[in-house]
Amino acid sequence: MTHDLCIAWNWEYDADFVALLETACQARGLSLLQITPHNLAWACQALATGELAFRVLLDRASDADPEFMPIVAWARKTGVRCINACEKARRAWDKAAMHLEFVRAGVLVPRAFILPPYNELPDLPALDLSSLGPTFTIKPACRGGGEGVVNEATSWQEVLIARQSYPEDGYLLQARVVPAQLGTRPAWFRIIYCAGQVYPCWWDVQTHRYTPLSLAEETQYALAPLRSITAHIASLCGLELFSTEIAVSTDGRFLAVDYVNDPIDLRLQSKATDGVPDDIVLSIAAQPATFVLKIQK
Repeated sequence: MTHDLCIAWNWEYDADFVALLETACQARGLSLLQITPHNLAWACQALATGELAFRVLLDRASDADPEFMPIVAWARKTGVRCINACEKARRAWDKAAMHLEFVRAGVLVPRAFILPPYNELPDLPALDLSSLGPTFTIKPACRGGGEGVVNEATSWQEVLIARQSYPEDGYLLQARVVPAQLGTRPAWFRIIYCAGQVYPCWWDVQTHRYTPLSLAEETQYALAPLRSITAHIASLCGLELFSTEIAVSTDGRFLAVDYVNDPIDLRLQSKATDGVPDDIVLSIAAQPATFVLKIQK
């Protein structure tokens, strides 16, 4: 049996998104295959024997569970289209690589130093970090969700300690950005991109709460570059679904401060205060089905 779309998922909090995705597929006459830890062994076997197939894969599992990699490998071997193809996603996870890519492509980013992994160069000579300002952020290059991030670091000693937390990982030392004040809000934004659609939101760095940016606000504060920069980032990373963070500095520059986040948390805001606004999740859930229809034409 061949399904139009397959979603591989293993995070219990994806259930609401998957339900919306199922509804979107049904409304368009498309079949959705769900592969979860409960039917993973069967699915791998059925794909191997040809009893099962699908045309498009949305993988939200293999990054956390390598047991799902046979699904990804089957998709790659058979030429199935993948939303956030594994090789592109892995490249986008590397903040150091993305920093250099953004610089080459003209996307403005904060001043930064890129450090090799501790395992490769344990005795790293001290660097002059004065150009980063009085405080800076230490980020492991290939970690997500804030894991291992040190905010408001002030010394080289903190860098030495941080590098040993994930010795196989490179590190990014990034100047902190002071955002402009737009009305009552700091000009810090998290923007979700999905298959050509851009969803800009105000982002509270303390509470991690999204507030959709209205079209009136976008016009009032001349924030249209948020959309064009995000589209440019999409062309650089090659992903169909991701988020990025952009801050407008006090001198008016639009700076990409957190480059490419994948996979993104798609919990509903109505159920989790730091979730994504429900209307945005509903719209995102419709995009993979639309993507399937486009490639079938």
